[in-house]
Amino acid sequence: MDRSKHEIAATAARLVVEEGLEYGPAKRRALKDLGLPSRTALPNNDEVESEVRDYIRLFCGDTQPQELEALRLLALEWMERMAAFRPHVGGAVWHGTATRLSDIYIQLFCDDSKSAEIALIDHNVDYEPRMVTGFHGEQVEALSVHAICRPLGEEVGVHLLVYDLDDLRGALKRDAQGRTPRGDLAALRRLMAQDKGSEDESGT
Repeated sequence: MDRSKHEIAATAARLVVEEGLEYGPAKRRALKDLGLPSRTALPNNDEVESEVRDYIRLFCGDTQPQELEALRLLALEWMERMAAFRPHVGGAVWHGTATRLSDIYIQLFCDDSKSAEIALIDHNVDYEPRMVTGFHGEQVEALSVHAICRPLGEEVGVHLLVYDLDDLRGALKRDAQGRTPRGDLAALRRLMAQDKGSEDESGT
């Protein structure tokens, strides 16, 4: 990265961790905070994520692992509740960069686009429907819920993004770093078990 991109990525990373911003808004805010021209080239999300990991390691190493585990447990709870709709968790919770300010993003792959919404209604779950940007840049419906995360003692935004079943294959295509961008229930459980094993080996 050139100097300006690195400064933007580092500033955006701080905003992501300390204020819970998503990458896009964090990059735009960083550009403004640094007083750079509006047409300045922005770092990509992978570059921001690298800075987020560095920031967490330097400043949040004693708290972030517990916060991540709490969010993953909450994600697991909601994925189990919505298991009929092939839930996959993505974003910071899946990639391991989530903090207590992070929201949870779960993709649902449905035969009928209204079936997930009906399931929430049937279980008397209060939710807010809205449109968000999907993983191909398209607009998809999100059913947003405020869920209590007991270990953190606060509410967390859980966003259930509704996709067609046909979208599932493309959703698992590896990213530029060769990583699976999201995981199902079994994959999340394996990831949590691996993290627990690593903690046990390190004596933490």
